[in-house]
Amino acid sequence: MAVDLKQYEKMPVWAADQPVARVYWIPVGMIEANDYNPNVVAPPEMELLELSIREDGFTQPIVVWHREDGRFEVVDGFHRSKVGRKLGLSHLPCVVLNRNEEERNDRIASTIRHNRARGKHQIIDMSNIVLELKRRNWSNAKIGKNLGMDPDEVLRLSQVGGLAEAFSERAFSEAWK
Repeated sequence: MAVDLKQYEKMPVWAADQPVARVYWIPVGMIEANDYNPNVVAPPEMELLELSIREDGFTQPIVVWHREDGRFEVVDGFHRSKVGRKLGLSHLPCVVLNRNEEERNDRIASTIRHNRARGKHQIIDMSNIVLELKRRNWSNAKIGKNLGMDPDEVLRLSQVGGLAEAFSERAFSEAWK
C-alpha cells in the first residue's frame, strides 16, 4: 500500500515554534565544537556513523547555539559535524536553540541532556562538568534536575574529581610522616 507523504507536510500550529521545524544548512566554517562535551565515540561507532550518513544522509540535525559573534557552537551533534567535515560537505543541517542559552551553564546542561538521553558519558569528564557547575553556583539539586541525575550520582561525581579541590584550603599535620 503506497502512502502519500504529502499529507504529513502541513505542520500543526503548535509545532511551528519547535527548533526542528526550522533546519538551516549552515556553512561548515561557521560551526565550532564546544569545549566541554564529555561524550566519546569509539572508532567502530564512528565508522558506523559515517556509513549511516553516507547511506542514509543526515537524519538528525546538529543542535547549535548562535553566539553573539555570529558563529555557531555545537550543543549536540559534534560527531555528526565531524563526519560531515570529513566527507567534505560545505554546509551542515542545524537547528538553532530558540531559548536563552546565553549562559554557559544552560548550554552545558542542554548538551548533557541530549547525550544522556542516548548513551553513556566518561566519568572523569562528567565529574569535571559537575564541579564546573558547582563552581558556577549551581546547587546539587539544580545539577541533578538539569542533568538528569539523582542526588547520589551528583555526590559521587563531585567526589571523583573534587576531593583534592575540596581539601585544598585545609592545613594538615605532618604526624603521618
